[in-house]
Amino acid sequence: MKDIQVFSLLFIFSFLSCKHHEHKQEEVTYKVTNPIILDTTINTEYVCQIQSIQRIELRALEKGYLQKILVDEGQFVKKGQLLFQIQPIIYQTEVQKTAAELSYVEIEYKNTKLLADSNVVSKNELALAKAKLNKAKAELAMANAHLQFTSVKAPFDGIVGRFNEIRLGSLLDEGELLTTLSDNCKMWVYFNVPEAEYLDIASKTKKEGKQKVQLKMANHEIFEQEGVIETIEADFNNETGNIAMRATFSNPDKLLRNGETGSILLPTHLKKVLIIPQEATFDVLDKKFVFLVNKEGLVTAKEIKLGIEMPHLYEVKEGLNPNDKILIEGLAKVKNDDVINTQLVSYEEIFKGLINLHAE
Repeated sequence: MKDIQVFSLLFIFSFLSCKHHEHKQEEVTYKVTNPIILDTTINTEYVCQIQSIQRIELRALEKGYLQKILVDEGQFVKKGQLLFQIQPIIYQTEVQKTAAELSYVEIEYKNTKLLADSNVVSKNELALAKAKLNKAKAELAMANAHLQFTSVKAPFDGIVGRFNEIRLGSLLDEGELLTTLSDNCKMWVYFNVPEAEYLDIASKTKKEGKQKVQLKMANHEIFEQEGVIETIEADFNNETGNIAMRATFSNPDKLLRNGETGSILLPTHLKKVLIIPQEATFDVLDKKFVFLVNKEGLVTAKEIKLGIEMPHLYEVKEGLNPNDKILIEGLAKVKNDDVINTQLVSYEEIFKGLINLHAE
């Protein structure tokens, strides 16, 4: 008899507990919001390669021993600054030799001219002496050029690159690579865009002029200088369907270096677009849906057509209007034709949450 009473009490408690649990489930309140219409700007990202506006290889123009290294890797140098000195002794000797030969030929020419003026020698002999003089002058100029080539100077302001395994005393061959020199006052940034987006950019450029862009660097920071799209390649890549573009950025602080990567941010201005949070959508096969909630709390699944995707947001092309209430939480806990309690959340609060989420 006692066992029956204990069982009865347990059954009653279990029943009351279930009823209490059901009551709590019925009191759950879900957040809903309205789609909003607004003007906004979104950035489309394109992976890019950053290159110096000028970048050249510095090579030895003469064969010889490397006598001096007057700069270091990564150093900023000015135009005309001496960077490397190849041992000039042989070339200095050659200059002295050709200068002496020139002096001898000049004396010969003067003597021949005196004789020609007195009609002692023919005009042909004078012309031959003149030719020898010109040849000697050219040889001296060539010897001076070879001597100058032993001094490797910066052809423009720039940053010295990595040395190509050269050290003091290295025997250099003619044409051997020494290092590189990069002019980073401006940077060329190359990126590829699909055909459809190229047509949009080309159309905007025709109407509004050159398009301005921003650069997101590898550390996800936005480069402080704004760039301009200046050139578009002539042909599309048949394999990828893309076309290359080049934007130019001023680089006054020399922060950007040749060979860096990043992303070009191309702004698109949108007017009067209908926006909803991405968290309000769910997928059924390849289609997008939201849950509409009416005044009585009835839940109805509604298919929508999306436009542009933004961080945490979607543009809705078809299926919604600003007066609709859409469920933004608990989508996995409800189903079509459920009746739920709702709390309307303003879009300001929704956007604030999304901005915070994006910042994290």
